[in-house]
Amino acid sequence: MIETIESVLYFLAVAALIGSVVYSFKFRRAADPRVRGLNMSKMNIFMGLLLVILAIIQMFMFSGSTLRVIIGAVFMVIGLFNIFAGIRNHSHYKRIKA
Repeated sequence: MIETIESVLYFLAVAALIGSVVYSFKFRRAADPRVRGLNMSKMNIFMGLLLVILAIIQMFMFSGSTLRVIIGAVFMVIGLFNIFAGIRNHSHYKRIKA
């Protein structure tokens, strides 16, 4: 059971990493400010998901030391903020007319 959860978390981390890299390239290549903003917000969402998944892996999958839990909590807070900021920016850029 634990191996299955670890496999799913690692797969989700790799998927979030790939999504973050893809939208990073799209963000840097886009010329239109609206498209750049949408791609940047999607990149932030994927980066936040990656940080949250890494925090879950850090805090729950390995034997817990205090430092590991603190670093996992910091990753969790930064990841949740990235998700929140990405969703907020995505809704803002979505409303802007082309």
